[in-house]
Amino acid sequence: MTATAQMVFEDDLDYELVDGVKEVKMAGAKHGEIGAKVTIKLGIYLEKNPIGKLYNGNTTFQIGANERMPDVSFVSTTHIPEEGTPSSKWDIPPDLAVEVISPNDVWDKVTDKVRDYFAAGVQQVWLVSQLQQQVFVYDSPTQIRVFTAAEDLTSEQLLPGFRCRVAELFQ
Repeated sequence: MTATAQMVFEDDLDYELVDGVKEVKMAGAKHGEIGAKVTIKLGIYLEKNPIGKLYNGNTTFQIGANERMPDVSFVSTTHIPEEGTPSSKWDIPPDLAVEVISPNDVWDKVTDKVRDYFAAGVQQVWLVSQLQQQVFVYDSPTQIRVFTAAEDLTSEQLLPGFRCRVAELFQ
């Protein structure tokens, strides 16, 4: 492969910009499947309750000095500007950031991302654990609720009335 061909290939990858350094955002098939299920569940809820908009993992948000791409994100209508969704990256943080955690993710990087989200103004972060089949709902960097496969995931703070059996995300 020529250097030019390799450069084009590398530029086609999704990156988050963290501390001025590009970090490749790569995920496996199971990661994508779980993210899609979260998107479907939230999408069905938002069709019935049009309180905001849902974005997939290709959407970039300015999170402090970093540019992050949550696997799934939600922005409430109260935060969407009059001109609507931008055609480039969001200059505001999402209200909800969902990260699907893969078995090879480094916990320190994941918790750094959670802290970054809250510092930028994200109201809630969900960490969806493939390995444990649990969802960790952060209402703040130190206030965490854990939902197991046998429980219904809820978010009365942001998504009143939303319910999803956690096990459905992993089936």
